Amino acid sequence: MEIILMRHGKPAFTGLTKVTSLEMAEWISRYDLSDTGSDIPPQPSKTLASSALRIISSPLPRALSSLIALGRKPDLIDDVFREAGLPLLHVPAFRLSPLFWASVFRVMWLCGSSRNVESLGLAKQRAVQAADILVTSVKEANGPVLLMGHGVMNRLIAKQLISMGWKESRRQGKGYWNARTYHLQ
Repeated sequence: MEIILMRHGKPAFTGLTKVTSLEMAEWISRYDLSDTGSDIPPQPSKTLASSALRIISSPLPRALSSLIALGRKPDLIDDVFREAGLPLLHVPAFRLSPLFWASVFRVMWLCGSSRNVESLGLAKQRAVQAADILVTSVKEANGPVLLMGHGVMNRLIAKQLISMGWKESRRQGKGYWNARTYHLQ
């Protein structure tokens, strides 16, 4: 039995190079609506995806378009696999890179700040649900299951799988298109 957690490809949306913390709300919204455009998956990701008997996906366009780029269609699309949100903080007068703001907001979220977004605790509960769906799916498929998901949520799901007795057997790549494979011990 094998579960593959893969991160989506690079989103087409890049937006402004510098934004205020308040402008990040719009930037995040547009990022969440972005697909992967013409981003081409690396061959190892194609190979892993082709091995899966069942495909599961987040509903966000960057995940769904990544599956299209891999030539796969999802058997299940579920909101439980969407990325964890970012809290926003108003810091007047600073225009910084959206990636910098996203990093600051993610650290805040990991430290317990969840202004107007799901808390880390709730995201962990969602990861339990997600892991249960994946385990049930791999048993029903009697073969490899691929989740096309997101960086933070995939890590939370991986921790839950490990706590359920699954072991990471392979790690492929970093950043977009990265994948981790888990087997039941």
